[in-house]
Amino acid sequence: MRFDIFTLFPEMLRSPLDESIIARARERGLVEINAWNPRDVTTDRHHIVDDYPYGGGAGMVMKPDPIFTAVERVYESGPIILMSPQGRVFTQAIARELAREPRVTLICGHYEGVDERVRQYLCTDEISLGDFVLTGGELVALVIVDAVTRLLPGVLAAGSTEEESHTAGLLEYPHYTRPPEYRGWSVPDILLSGNHAAIARWRRKESLRRTRARRPDLLAALDLSAADRKLLAEIEAEETAEAAPDE
Repeated sequence: MRFDIFTLFPEMLRSPLDESIIARARERGLVEINAWNPRDVTTDRHHIVDDYPYGGGAGMVMKPDPIFTAVERVYESGPIILMSPQGRVFTQAIARELAREPRVTLICGHYEGVDERVRQYLCTDEISLGDFVLTGGELVALVIVDAVTRLLPGVLAAGSTEEESHTAGLLEYPHYTRPPEYRGWSVPDILLSGNHAAIARWRRKESLRRTRARRPDLLAALDLSAADRKLLAEIEAEETAEAAPDE
């Protein structure tokens, strides 16, 4: 898979892309990531890429020509995505959608944003990380690259992403490792039992419990099985018992 990232500050991308899983995926040829600076295609003496907005107002706006020219020099296929607080909020489902693409183009806005003609006539999509504003789109682009790269075949061990939070609509169950007791806090006995069926049931129940407590909106959107509904009934009964006053 190939990412082409268009940014005025390519150095912002260097360190995260040269570390950990992404670096190993690049070394193994599983993903190619290129950073392009629209300033490099400008022809004026000062390499200007922004200007004052028509109609007045604070801040500067990125001009259309450097962005169009830079993208068109390398673009061949795939979605062209603008990092924008007005875009659809990035989710695991979108990450899976992009992981099926052989090539993705990401455009990082800056200042007060980009000329509207970039949105209208060049980009095919806009993505946001949430209802807040960042200085530029570089951090958003890095999040997208990370989330998508780890889904590519061969990047992680087989099965590593199957039970993660949001993969199947639920939050992931709790994890524990050695030592079995730390500062008086013990690992649940069932995880030490060796009973794989019981462990699987416990993990599913804890995923449901955690999602119910932290993200009920996710739970409401799921088509739950009879087994899941039974587990939820158990959770509700346990919580009711815990909340009851001692006699």
